[in-house]
Amino acid sequence: MRALLPSAEGPKLAQAPRPEPGPGQVLVRVRAAPLNRADLAMLRGASHGTVGGKGAPLGLEWAGEIAALGEGVSGWKIGDQVMSAGGGGFAEYALGHSALIHAIPEGLDFARAAAMPVAIQTMHDAITTHGALAAGQSVLILGASSGVGLMGLQIARELGAGLVIGTSSSPDKAARLPQFGADVVVSTSEPGWVEAVLAATDGKGVDLVVDMLAGPLFNDTLRATKIGGRIVNVGRMAGERGEVDFDLHSMRRITYVGVTFRTRSGREVIELVGKARAALAPALAAGRLTIPVDACFDLADAPAAFAKMSANRHFGKIVLTID
Repeated sequence: MRALLPSAEGPKLAQAPRPEPGPGQVLVRVRAAPLNRADLAMLRGASHGTVGGKGAPLGLEWAGEIAALGEGVSGWKIGDQVMSAGGGGFAEYALGHSALIHAIPEGLDFARAAAMPVAIQTMHDAITTHGALAAGQSVLILGASSGVGLMGLQIARELGAGLVIGTSSSPDKAARLPQFGADVVVSTSEPGWVEAVLAATDGKGVDLVVDMLAGPLFNDTLRATKIGGRIVNVGRMAGERGEVDFDLHSMRRITYVGVTFRTRSGREVIELVGKARAALAPALAAGRLTIPVDACFDLADAPAAFAKMSANRHFGKIVLTID
């Protein structure tokens, strides 16, 4: 099968062995697979938890049709259209665990479906499991114009947030955030962004921050969070290092949690995906959750797709299509 492999020169299209489904697995004929920021590191041969590494096909999520069933799989049949988070998506075939795949809702094409799984499980976990959002509380999504961030806005709204604030440093991207559930939009590149958050929350700060920026913004994020509030760190797009005002953290009594799926066991991931499916399946089926597809590239044009991702000028997801 054709597969996209990491190399020193960039993504390399090559032939790779077609995988065979083991117990509890399904083999999927992949039709579309989006890029995630982690793919940039995997392109250099890095692994993402148990996924990737030297010689392994790239890609972290995909959508397609079930081509074969492993031993013990029930509830699915060959030909079912499914989407899932899972490694090796930049290939003609990929393996998925039967407990982790989602049926593609009617009317959703493969490209838009492929963009959903990672964002859904990441943001449901951040907002509910670790963020403990209660109906009526306020949420701030830092880095809201990313694909995962856009899903965070929608999930917060779907789960009853009273006020949803999103950030983007791009005026063009910021202007589109209200379409995805943001009541208030601020720019973290402006010096008064914390004051704007405080003004929107009667001076108290937000109950919950889902942070995909971190880096040098952390102390400002503490200031924007309510006393006794919560910060859940999902990403570090602004930097992996930064100074911490420990006194400010202590005085505001803020709970700070870092999250990732990379160090969770398979059993934990199955449990969390099941929770997300149960909570959000009606919204997904009704079309209330969506991520825009910024651009589609053929698998053979992957270098151009990676260049676009690196330039960070896209809104939503960049998707590879596989005929």
